[in-house]
Amino acid sequence: MLFKYKAIEKTGEVREGTIDAVNNDVAITSLQRRGLIISSLTPEKTGEGFLSMNFSLFDRVTNKDIVIVSRQVSTLFEAQVSALQIFKLLGAESDKPILRKILSQVADDLQAGSAISKALSRHGNVFSEFYINMVRAGEESGKLDETFLFLADYLERSYEVTSKAKNALVYPAFVVFTFIVVMILMLTKVIPSISQILIDSGQDIPLYTKVVLGVSSFLVDYGLFFFAVLIVGSIFLWRFAKTSGGKIVLSQTRLAIPYVGTLYTKLFLSRISSNLTTMLLSAIPIVKAIEITANVVDDAVYQGVLRDVSESVKGGKTLSESFSKHEEIPGILVQMVRVGEESGELGAILKTLSRFYEREVTNAIDTLVSLIEPVMIVLLGLGVGFLLASVLIPIYNISSAIQ
Repeated sequence: MLFKYKAIEKTGEVREGTIDAVNNDVAITSLQRRGLIISSLTPEKTGEGFLSMNFSLFDRVTNKDIVIVSRQVSTLFEAQVSALQIFKLLGAESDKPILRKILSQVADDLQAGSAISKALSRHGNVFSEFYINMVRAGEESGKLDETFLFLADYLERSYEVTSKAKNALVYPAFVVFTFIVVMILMLTKVIPSISQILIDSGQDIPLYTKVVLGVSSFLVDYGLFFFAVLIVGSIFLWRFAKTSGGKIVLSQTRLAIPYVGTLYTKLFLSRISSNLTTMLLSAIPIVKAIEITANVVDDAVYQGVLRDVSESVKGGKTLSESFSKHEEIPGILVQMVRVGEESGELGAILKTLSRFYEREVTNAIDTLVSLIEPVMIVLLGLGVGFLLASVLIPIYNISSAIQ
């Protein structure tokens, strides 16, 4: 909740501003810790109209924003700037209002005596559990500059891979959408007028032409009903995918698709290896590291695997032994982890695995990008060719019969 305050500093200077706190008492305590004498404190009304709600949908903190902030924090820590001054500076300089507000609130919490990790944890929708635990580990080890550098590098690698995959699908999605729209227009506007000519001719109509005419007739007669059912079904599937059971089904389906499933598997193994590496090298206990990784891996199947592994490790089994029970974890990863455990270099081994799977994901995406355009051209060409052939060949036969 946001409070507007007016207070007097020890020097006698009047100070006005806002503070975000759970309730009135917490706001008063935070201000008093700063050495301020409060003269007034009132809840600030926030705009909840349609326009403010609409703008808030677009004003959000992205992964790219967190990468930039992490790198800036790391650089300023190396320059021996205090944490309070860092977040004050970044909050004042940020271009995004939502990010400026969050960083300013973090600075206020730091000024009130809060630890950085605790201040960040109040914004769990922006900073993940993995991020917060890494900062907490950096506070305990006294290596916050290295921690934020680790986080910036890790998030930047994840952002690049995710962005590359998304950008690779933009062009194909646009082409396929355009193709579908053109085909629907032809089947509902062009084909019906030609179909009457073919029927009136009395000639035998080939089977493939009958299929096209049947689809055209169905879209003309029941097209609106079909698209209404499609929209309702899509909404149902979207809501089902939000449930725990739906997430598991979606994940299993995604991993079972040829090539795409392999790409996703490598992506999730890369995340698991990278997360575990970063946390183990920051002296976070292995059980805690596995639990945090389970929450940020973003896949229901691998989340379940990691939770089982966490319970197994708690029971006294090694990480490699726990991994070996799950077919979702490839043998090479299990063997490498076993070598790391025996040599005492588990963090270094996981770092090697992380780089290996990151290269595999990058190569797979590059291959997909290079193949998707020619495959799409062939498929679209076959679709258009089939549609034209189903119409032109009967018309050619009619003209030949007339001659």
